[in-house]
Amino acid sequence: MRAARALIRWSAEDLASAASVGVATVRRAEVEDAVPSTTVANLNAIRIALESAGIEFIDESNGKGVGVRLAKASAPQETHDAE
Repeated sequence: MRAARALIRWSAEDLASAASVGVATVRRAEVEDAVPSTTVANLNAIRIALESAGIEFIDESNGKGVGVRLAKASAPQETHDAE
């Protein structure tokens, strides 16, 4: 969670506000090494807020471990004017 916040330059307060959770909830979740002991609803709200801000969560399926990265921006669509 801290790595995700660092990528988008958010403070714990920014994340708490975007996820509509308390700052204490964010801080408590970040100090735990395992799955945070917060509610599933709060974890989902935090994940949605981070994903909406451009964070992509990486699972272990690639064999390189879990992590976060900035999602690739969509390529701009070309428009062609009718002649």
